[in-house]
Amino acid sequence: MAYETVTLERKGGVGILRLNRPDKLNALNSTMKAEIGQALDDLDRDDTIRVAIITGAGPKAFAAGADINEFQNPTALDQWKNYGHTQLYNVVDRFSKPLIAAVNGYALGGGCELAMVCDIRIASDRAKFGQPEINLGIIPGGGGSQRLPRLVGLGAAMRLILTGEMIDANTAKEIGLVDEVVPHEELEARALALAGAIAEKGPVAVRLAKEAVKASTRLPLDSGLRYEQSLFSIVFSTEDRGEGVKAFLEKRPPRWKGR
Repeated sequence: MAYETVTLERKGGVGILRLNRPDKLNALNSTMKAEIGQALDDLDRDDTIRVAIITGAGPKAFAAGADINEFQNPTALDQWKNYGHTQLYNVVDRFSKPLIAAVNGYALGGGCELAMVCDIRIASDRAKFGQPEINLGIIPGGGGSQRLPRLVGLGAAMRLILTGEMIDANTAKEIGLVDEVVPHEELEARALALAGAIAEKGPVAVRLAKEAVKASTRLPLDSGLRYEQSLFSIVFSTEDRGEGVKAFLEKRPPRWKGR
C-alpha cells in the first residue's frame, strides 16, 4: 500500500521501514504512528521477510520526537485513550521478527523511545539521544521511564529524564543505550549486514529466541526458565530443527523451510 509519512523497501529477506518527514526531522505525528504500525503489520505477514530495519529519511534525524503541534489541545482523556491496544510502542513491541533501529541522527523523546523498543540499536556517530520531555513540563509517555532504566540502569535513566539533556552516540554506547556505533556513511550498510546475518538463520528459531529473550524483562527467573523450556520444546517439533542438525552433520548450509 502507499504511505504518506513512511516508505517501505524490501531487500532480500530484509524489510527497511524509513520514517519519511525529513523536513520535520521525522517527528512522530498521528499519521506516522499509524503508518508505522501498518507497515510493520505488512512486514510481519510477509513470509519472505525475516528481519526489519527502522531508520530515518534525511541526514539529520531518526525521529526528533513527537510532533509538538499535537500537544496543544488534547485533554487528559484524549491522552489516556492513546494508550489503547494500537498504541505505537505496543505495536512495535509485538512485532514478531527481529527489529533493528539504525539511528541516523536525532533520536529524542518519542524517537528515542521508538529506538528503545527495537531489539538491536546501531547508531551513526552523528546520532544524538535524549528524553527532553521535562523541558516542556511533561514526562516520557511512550515507555521511556520504563525501558530506559532497564537498558542503562536507574541512575543514568534518572539523569537523562530529569535533566532532559542530549547525549552523543558514543556516550549512549557507554551506558548501554545503543549496541554499536559506526561512521555515518556506513550505518545502513552495517544494519543490512547484521540483518542479513540474522536472516540466514532458521526463521522459527529466530522468532522464538526473540520471544524468549523479551520475556526475560517481564518474568521472574524461575518463570522465565520454564517459558524458555517450553519454547525450546516447541523448536524440537519443527522441520527446521531436523534440517539444521542434518546440515551440520553433513557440513553444508541448511535449507530452512520456516516450519
